[in-house]
Amino acid sequence: MLRDTAQRNPSLTVMNEATTEARQGPTALKLFAIFARIGLTSFGGGLSGWLLRTFVQDYRWLTEEEFLNGLAIAQALPGVNVANMAVWIGYRLRGSVGAFASLAGIILPPAIVIVLLAVVFTSLRRFDLTHVALTGAGAAAIGLSLVMGITAARRVPRRALPIAVMVATFVAVAFLRVPLIWVVLVGSPISVALAARTPR
Repeated sequence: MLRDTAQRNPSLTVMNEATTEARQGPTALKLFAIFARIGLTSFGGGLSGWLLRTFVQDYRWLTEEEFLNGLAIAQALPGVNVANMAVWIGYRLRGSVGAFASLAGIILPPAIVIVLLAVVFTSLRRFDLTHVALTGAGAAAIGLSLVMGITAARRVPRRALPIAVMVATFVAVAFLRVPLIWVVLVGSPISVALAARTPR
């Protein structure tokens, strides 16, 4: 009976397949393809916003809280944030194989394209249109980063101390130009201590 219903309504079959895939999670190959697509279509930053939309909103493989926890870990650890995030998401969804596939997807295809573009750019940089296109891509990346920042800020508990830490971090980085290493070394223990004292 369910098979007959699915045959009469193909959209129901697609929905069932999407639900099954969301429950089971992605394969390592799919993780590679997703991260390769994101890496190849993101210009000038804003990758965190794409990752949030893809893994939380589109596929629903992660909750928003899980994603933001992973983003906090990726930003606190040494190295490139997006590479750290790829490893974290891949490991979370498919273990060690998923972590390797995600990291390879976010690094290898974009690296090949960057090398090719570097060769092409040397002959196109004299045209004004090239600089206009790069400026537009940069503006779009800033917008994506802003969306990610607003999303993370919305998750901050509406209490005085967490908001004070968030504002102090913003002021230290944006206005006082404090080196990030000192912001992390000072702000992280304070944030962890506050989170440990906060009742769930």
